[in-house]
Amino acid sequence: MKIKAVIVDDEIIAREVLRSYLTKYCPQVEIQGEAENIKDAVPLIAEKQPQLVFLDVEMPFGNAFDVLEATKDFSYETIFITAFSQYSLQALNKSASYYILKPIDIQELILAVNKVGESLEKKEELNRNKILLENLKLKPEKQQLILPTLQGFDVVKTEDILRLQADGNFTQVYLTDGSKKMVCRFLKHFDDLLENPFVRVHRSHIINTAFVRSYHKSGTVMLSDDTEIEVSGSFKDNFLKVFS
Repeated sequence: MKIKAVIVDDEIIAREVLRSYLTKYCPQVEIQGEAENIKDAVPLIAEKQPQLVFLDVEMPFGNAFDVLEATKDFSYETIFITAFSQYSLQALNKSASYYILKPIDIQELILAVNKVGESLEKKEELNRNKILLENLKLKPEKQQLILPTLQGFDVVKTEDILRLQADGNFTQVYLTDGSKKMVCRFLKHFDDLLENPFVRVHRSHIINTAFVRSYHKSGTVMLSDDTEIEVSGSFKDNFLKVFS
C-alpha cells in the first residue's frame, strides 16, 4: 500500500535526512511535497491532501499544533518529529499520536510508518489530531486519553478514571461507571503520562485522588467505589503531599 506524504520541517538538512531514510527504508511512502514553515505547510496540505504528514513540532513563528489547527478540516495521519519535551510528549501520548525523537532513529521511523500503514489499511476512524488539539485546550483532568486494547482502542476522559492497576504486560483501567479496560501498556506508561490528581501509591497501583474517601495510617486508602488500595512506604510521602 502506497502512502502519500508531505514533510514539514524548518531545517533543510533535517528534511534531506528524513527524505533519504524514507526512500531507502520506507519505499511505501510517496513524498509529494515539502514545506519549511507553517505559512507554506498549510496550503501544501490543502493542495496535496496527503494521507500522512511528517511534522516537526517546534518551528519558528509557531509549532506543529498551529499547523493542525489550520488544517483540521483535512483528514490525515501525523508522525511528529520532535526534540525531547515532556509537555509535548504527554500531549502526544494521550492522543496516541505517532512521534519520533530527534535525532531520527531508523528503526523508530520504520515502526511509526508501519503503524500508520496499519491504521490506513484498517480505515480506523480515530482522529488523533482532533483529540490532540482538544486536549491542548483543556486542563489535564478534563483531557481525553486513548487506550489501546486487544480489540482496538477506547477513548475515555481522564476524569472518569478511578484507578489503574498493573496486570503483567498490561494495565487494568477502572472507570467510575464500574467498567474496566485492559490496556496494552505497562503501568509506567501511565505513571509518566498522568498528572495531578493521579498519584502512584504502589508499584502496582495508580489512583485518582479525587475519589479518595479515606486514608488509614495502617497504610491503606479507600476509594469511592469501596476499593481498598495499599499505600507502600516508598510512595507514601508523594501521596500525602496531595492532601497537605
